[in-house]
Amino acid sequence: MPDAQAATANPSLTERSPLLPPASDAMPSHEGATVLNVAGRLRPSRRLRAVERDRQPPPDAGRARTTLPSNDFLKDVTRETRRAERSHTPLSLLVFRIDDTRLDDAFGADGLLELLHRTTRATDIIGLQQDRAVAVLCPDTDETGMQAFMDKVRTQCGSATLDVEAATYPDALFESLGNGTRPRPAAAPFIARDGARPSNGTYAAKRLLDIVGASLALIFFAPLMLVVALVIATTSQGEVIFRQTRLGKGGVPFTFYKFRSMIPRADDAIHRAYVASLIKDAVPAGAAGSGAPYKLQHDPRVTWIGRLIRKTSIDELPQLFNVLKGEMSLVGPRPPIPYEAAQYQPWHLRRVLDLKPGITGLWQVEGRSRVTFNDMVRMDLRYCRECSLALDIRILLRTVLVVARCEGAV
Repeated sequence: MPDAQAATANPSLTERSPLLPPASDAMPSHEGATVLNVAGRLRPSRRLRAVERDRQPPPDAGRARTTLPSNDFLKDVTRETRRAERSHTPLSLLVFRIDDTRLDDAFGADGLLELLHRTTRATDIIGLQQDRAVAVLCPDTDETGMQAFMDKVRTQCGSATLDVEAATYPDALFESLGNGTRPRPAAAPFIARDGARPSNGTYAAKRLLDIVGASLALIFFAPLMLVVALVIATTSQGEVIFRQTRLGKGGVPFTFYKFRSMIPRADDAIHRAYVASLIKDAVPAGAAGSGAPYKLQHDPRVTWIGRLIRKTSIDELPQLFNVLKGEMSLVGPRPPIPYEAAQYQPWHLRRVLDLKPGITGLWQVEGRSRVTFNDMVRMDLRYCRECSLALDIRILLRTVLVVARCEGAV
């Protein structure tokens, strides 16, 4: 790793920045660490980028005294998020936006970094973000502790004005997901995780498969969709297409389409209670029989034509338009309703954050309505890890057989 003198490679830096430590006790460096130029702007050091990655920091280099580049910081966010999920402990994040026009000349961006290094704990992690921002990840810190830290920073920065955002995982995400609103900017590092995702080539092929597959399916099913729309319109009042807010990749809400299978303005209290019980890993009251023990049956809100199109999965066909709009994929985790996501355990959130939702997926072809909610989430996460063009094609072919046999449908 680079030695401590890398932080003082530019003599003019210490002259303009009285808050930086002298060369004798300079801030320990870190792989890919960042230094500041004389204008107070954040930039990667060429010398630090050239250092071999396998070199280790000196034994006395405290972690809280390093500033991680964005990619390394996101890796730490992923690791700490997994730990928080397992241990059920809070995890807070603060993002400080650097605006030279709003910072005192005697303080500056370098002064902000030095202040953060002085006030954070050994377990806290400081990292750079895009748009001239510095983030501090605080393990085992709830909203009260986060607010105390923010107050401490503001007190010590004197007259300088700081632009700061804060989020606590998973509370900040639960709040936005449960309300069906876009997650706050401060929660972005919790969403921009470095988990296994398709490669760039596979992702491009996946989008191509979505466009071609959805277009061909719409052409093929157009006559059937027209007939179903006419039957729904003539047998009950209300709109033919049911629109509902669902959560897409990263928890971003979008309008989800289905053929309406219920009476107009149906009360969702039955489904809310059913979902809450299902997520608690119990067989909910009103669930189907042994063939589909985790599917709500005898729902009084469903019309006679609704039962038919649900049994045959025809009610899902309008989601092909969601695929063409880029809100969904042909294959992926099913998009949750906001009040469903509000019931999630922290590890359940990964099915919402990691991949674009789909019309069909592993759950539909391997355990539709026959497995617990936790098992369904595990299937979704397995798909996230193994996602590929070949897997998508296999799932689509198996979906045709499952739908033809009406397996797991009620």
